[in-house]
Amino acid sequence: MANAPVQRMSQLMVKTLRDDPADAEVLSHKLLVRAGYVRRTAAGVWSWLPLGRKVFSNVERIVREEMDAIGAQEVLLPALLPREPYEATGRWDEYGQELFRLKDRKGGDYLLGPTHEEIFTLLVKDQCTSYKDLPVILYQIQTKFRDEARPRAGILRGREFQMKDSYSFDLDDEGLGKSYALHREAYRRTFERLGLDYRIVAATAGAMGGSKSEEFLAPAEAGEDTFADCPNCDFAANTEAVSYELKPVDGSAVPALEEIPTPDTPTIETLAASLGVPASATLKNLLVKVDGEIVAVGVPGDREVDLGKVEAHFAPAAVEMVTEADFSGRPDLVRGYVGPQGLGEKFKYIADPRVAPGTAWITGANKEHTHARNVVAGRDFEVDEYVDVVVVQEGDPCPKCGTGLKLDRAIEIGHIFQLGRKYADALKLDVLGQNGKPVRVTMGSYGIGVSRAVAALAEQTADEQGLCWPKEVAPADVHVVAAGKALQTELALDVADKLAAAGVRVLVDDRAGVSPGVKFTDAELIGVPQILVAGRRSGEGVLELKDRKTGEREELSVEDAIARLTAQ
Repeated sequence: MANAPVQRMSQLMVKTLRDDPADAEVLSHKLLVRAGYVRRTAAGVWSWLPLGRKVFSNVERIVREEMDAIGAQEVLLPALLPREPYEATGRWDEYGQELFRLKDRKGGDYLLGPTHEEIFTLLVKDQCTSYKDLPVILYQIQTKFRDEARPRAGILRGREFQMKDSYSFDLDDEGLGKSYALHREAYRRTFERLGLDYRIVAATAGAMGGSKSEEFLAPAEAGEDTFADCPNCDFAANTEAVSYELKPVDGSAVPALEEIPTPDTPTIETLAASLGVPASATLKNLLVKVDGEIVAVGVPGDREVDLGKVEAHFAPAAVEMVTEADFSGRPDLVRGYVGPQGLGEKFKYIADPRVAPGTAWITGANKEHTHARNVVAGRDFEVDEYVDVVVVQEGDPCPKCGTGLKLDRAIEIGHIFQLGRKYADALKLDVLGQNGKPVRVTMGSYGIGVSRAVAALAEQTADEQGLCWPKEVAPADVHVVAAGKALQTELALDVADKLAAAGVRVLVDDRAGVSPGVKFTDAELIGVPQILVAGRRSGEGVLELKDRKTGEREELSVEDAIARLTAQ
């Protein structure tokens, strides 16, 4: 086994902090800064210090090994990309303000790559011309850029981040299914090796396009994703991908529509209180603009509209809320009293499946201070399209078995897509088929957030004392602490050299003039899996070995300690 270099803290660029950064909101942000792994360069832009770079490199290594194991080939594409391919697929505009755009000195338009579907497509178009060249899987580990409006949570939500993105190219959908399955299993192995607790959930494709899509989520309080998990079956999905079945009811016995005076009741809360009915009996009608055209969205009054779902449905069209100016000069739009009856003649009306045909509602009468009751879907108003657009709530029925769903927060660490031919069509990616005719290639896209995985691990494994890395990603296997003066330091360095000679990665705290208490605190904060202390019994050749995760301690002779650590 090759010698592993000893990292000496007396020479290492690491400065630990006792207090949390003032702007830190989540645990990983606090601890990665305090333990000297990363430092903020600008809003959403981070520098990786030596310890952080080692952890990042270990995550990168595992990702690379698992990608290579499925036959993927590594390349490295530029981060600075031309406008034209993204304009051909529509994503130059679709990405909106999140895209970093810039011009060169000659006025040419460029962007900093957020993802590389277009560029990989063009690469394969250039290199692969025959069916004999496929299937092929290409990947890279590279920096990506998104102009986040509010970068936060340290490296979890930055404007610059590190990602593994891979792309499969197949002749048909059957081949795509196989490539997708290969990635799915490679991701499972990757996250298991990393020591992450994760869930695979159904997801929406969003701006990426395509059909089947799944996310790999790491449950954590700091997560910005919410996913629904069924306690009774195997259903799990990002809340944006949870759908409710349309269930028409018999509304033939509902009395005729009746308008009722409801002064000063422009909100669901005031209306329900005034009439003494639950909010669930009312129909909320939200007005949005889709590429400038007004669209009405109907949901039960006790539910909130998930604008992410609305945006996903109308993508790539731009969706925004109506403003006061949109009501100006429009007597048919009465703010606070909008009802669906008659709206379909003027605007598109979409509704959540809970507003099923035959259901009766109390809703606006399109008149000031007036509502209508016994307003029946399918009788008094028509729905142009049913789209599940409500925010999922704890206890909503599982789409698969009907059991009440549980909601949890999580960090997205991976996402896989069956893209199909969206990008191949836009960029005309064909190869010559067996029959001598062109075949349009079908694609998959697969991402792992490498820097996010580091943050997710910190979130999931840290404790009150600090970070607590799994062995495969830790910056060292053992942290040797010289808890004393010359004798302890001499022993610590000698043990460190012997461990390194046996291939053990060692971080040794040999700093002079630093108290044992500070060294112990730093060892807990830095989070190496094993802490070996040369302390008060060093003169007897006895060391203390502590398991950072469990806190278990035992005293061992120098020989036994070395034997134990080299055997792990």
